[in-house]
Amino acid sequence: MSLPSQISRRTLLSVHDEPVQVPDPDRLTHLQFRRFAGCPVCNLHLRTFATRDAEIRAANIREVVVFHSSAATLRTYTADLPFAVIPDPNRVLYREFGVESAPRALLDPRAWPTIARSIAYELRAIRRGEKAAPPKTAEGGRLGLPADFLITPDGTVLASKHGKHADDQWSVDELLALVPNAKGRQ
Repeated sequence: MSLPSQISRRTLLSVHDEPVQVPDPDRLTHLQFRRFAGCPVCNLHLRTFATRDAEIRAANIREVVVFHSSAATLRTYTADLPFAVIPDPNRVLYREFGVESAPRALLDPRAWPTIARSIAYELRAIRRGEKAAPPKTAEGGRLGLPADFLITPDGTVLASKHGKHADDQWSVDELLALVPNAKGRQ
């Protein structure tokens, strides 16, 4: 599938029914596609973005995270995230951006260390009563692949990455390195 180098502006609704413009008219947009609500790998990954939120905002980036789950289900798992979370249970955006599902999401050995680490983290948090357990059956399945897009205010896609397995997405450092003219980064 050939992805457009330019995307049209649209208004999405967050899990809290707040309008979210993509692309953001005033700053870069990092549009992340994650798997299902409660996904341990996704939660571990998004914690790194939440921890470094001030640094990401200082680089003039707005985080927007899309899940293939309903808003009601997402609210259970994402209430403490400092950025917009978008429900897409019908995978409309996933199709538009060419984001796939495949068994390799979980079967690729490169994902296994993070899967193990994220499950251990989730189990500790669940035992302490800090988190809800992941759903027994995930809306849209468990085989989603991650994807990342960095989009300018005019809709130009500066960079993109379609993950090959569940743990194949940009880190905060990789994202920040993509920002043009940011403290010597090119």
